[in-house]
Amino acid sequence: MAKIHMILQGKGGVGKSFISSTLAQYKVAKGRNPLCIDTDPVNATFYGFKRLNVHQINVMNNDEIDPRKFDDLIELIAKAESDVIIDNGASTFVPMSHYLISNQIPALLLNMGHELVIHTVITGSQALLDTLNGFVQLIKQFPREALFVVWLNPYWGEVTMNSKQFEEMKAYLDNKRRVSAIIRIPNYKAETFGKDLSETLQSKSTFDEALENSALPVMVRQRLMIIRKQLFTNIENVAAVLA
Repeated sequence: MAKIHMILQGKGGVGKSFISSTLAQYKVAKGRNPLCIDTDPVNATFYGFKRLNVHQINVMNNDEIDPRKFDDLIELIAKAESDVIIDNGASTFVPMSHYLISNQIPALLLNMGHELVIHTVITGSQALLDTLNGFVQLIKQFPREALFVVWLNPYWGEVTMNSKQFEEMKAYLDNKRRVSAIIRIPNYKAETFGKDLSETLQSKSTFDEALENSALPVMVRQRLMIIRKQLFTNIENVAAVLA
């Protein structure tokens, strides 16, 4: 049974493409060859990772999103023999969610022998309430056939509210039965680890490509190696859900 990993969050700039590329690289490191797809019509960041051989699906028709274009996505998934990773942009969050729910895609995929895993992101600071609300809405709208994985991304600020961690927040406590796993992204210092990671992402380079690049300073490659190990270890801790 293939896992169909879809990254969904209505808030832009919270790390969806970063999660997509990291998850894809983890699977490649495990000797798998995931089918990677980018459906973002505005910022196709995931598509820029050439080593991951990301397919791009154009969901636009005369400058508007055409829900029927999502049929092409399902056709690709239906033929997939390996796991699938789909990066969906903020601009297509509402139409994509509506399409998946109204067309009963989670049940359809299950009948095909696949399983839908929805990855959503919670981040801190001013984006905390928006991302929490997006998480709650997804949980409420999607049927039981869909599994949920929550990524906590502290890039914009710690994921806390009134000194409470995510696991102590009402949004999680009310919906924890639907959450199969929580993955924490480490809080990387902006001047060192954070800068190196940001520049690597901006260049659309995988960790392997960066580590193979002898033009990069030794300590940059050392920090990127540490970041990769940390991220892969955090994913490995919930591998039963993602495998």
